[in-house]
Order: sequence, then C-alpha cells, then structure tokens
Amino acid sequence: MKHVLLFIAIAIILCAFTKQNSNHFTVKNNPSSVKDDTTIAGNWVLQPVLASDTATGSIPKLNFNLTSKKFSGNTGCNEMSGSFFIRKDSLSFNEHMIATRKMCEGYNEKAFIDNLTKTNHYKIVDGVLQLMNDQTILSKWTRKSETIKSNKI
Repeated sequence: MKHVLLFIAIAIILCAFTKQNSNHFTVKNNPSSVKDDTTIAGNWVLQPVLASDTATGSIPKLNFNLTSKKFSGNTGCNEMSGSFFIRKDSLSFNEHMIATRKMCEGYNEKAFIDNLTKTNHYKIVDGVLQLMNDQTILSKWTRKSETIKSNKI
C-alpha cells in the first residue's frame, strides 16, 4: 500500500512538472504569444521628460538592427543613423553619426546627440529601455506602437 501511494505521489509530481515545463516551452517558442521586451532590437520612442524633448512637435525615435549593428531614427528634428556597439549590458553609439541638417527653433539637438554619445550602458526594465552613463539614466524609451503611423505628437 505504501509503495502504491508513493508511486501515485511521484506520478502526480511528474505530471505537474511536465505540464509546467510544457507550458513554459510553448510560450518561449511562440513569439506571437509573448512580446520580447529583453532585447533592444526594433523601434523605440523617447519618453519625453522636458518640454524641449518635443519642442518640434515630433517625438525622437530609434531603431536598432542587431544584425548589422546599425541604428536609425529621428532626433525630434533631424533624421539620423549610425552604428553602435553592444555586448551584454554595454552599449555605445559611434560618434560619427549621419544626420540631416534641418533647423528646428527651440530644440537643443546637440544635448540630445551628446546624451546618445555618452551612453555606455543600458537596461530594459518592465519593457522600458534606459540608456545610461554608468548608473545615471540619460533617457528612457518605450517600444514604438504599431498603431503609431507618424512621429508627430
């Protein structure tokens, strides 16, 4: 009788373990069911902090391509692109960025670019990308919603 109860207990534990691992496996391998918020790849929009962040009527955006190590985006005024280096939680932007040269009054684009080039570290916390200089957060970014058709506010 003790052996039968022990066998039943082990069978229940194995079934529960198998079901738990099966669900975990299914979720991990089905990209459409879980949004990946652990990689910087893809489109991001700035979480504005200062009025000057959106002085031009546009929200800055970034798009990271991990395969080519290239980024593109908008400063809130000008289109920009360049390369970046990433390794584990280290991230840096190449200072030799290409950008259009539109004039946008009331917008300090230099400060925006300087913050990008100061970046040496990043974190993604609850789906929010934090670009950092050591432990200081320079800017926060969220995934660009597929419903946003324009970068206008």
